[in-house]
Amino acid sequence: MLLCGDLGAGKTAFVKGLAEGLGVPPEEVSSPTFTLVQEYRGGRLLLYHVDLYRLNDPREIEDLGLDEIAADGVLAVEWAEKWPRPPDGAVVVRIVHGNDDERTIEIGNLE
Repeated sequence: MLLCGDLGAGKTAFVKGLAEGLGVPPEEVSSPTFTLVQEYRGGRLLLYHVDLYRLNDPREIEDLGLDEIAADGVLAVEWAEKWPRPPDGAVVVRIVHGNDDERTIEIGNLE
């Protein structure tokens, strides 16, 4: 799942809801801005939560091995627009700020 949106749009909040749906307590989910990859076990599926915000070199992103991680469970990538070659057919979630706490969420497939 490729999560796109401005800073503070609610990407991590979206992952908390995804985690809850998978049976992972949402309070365990935090932004992986500094760790880059968080792994959550204990749900129906393994959840990997990735944040590419601090990475600017495509080689650093490739070195994370996201394609391999995606094969082992559910992969949610914040700032996914930085990923040079995301997998074909990935689900794209765009979160757009509205007024105050309002958000618009658009869900589609990577084409």
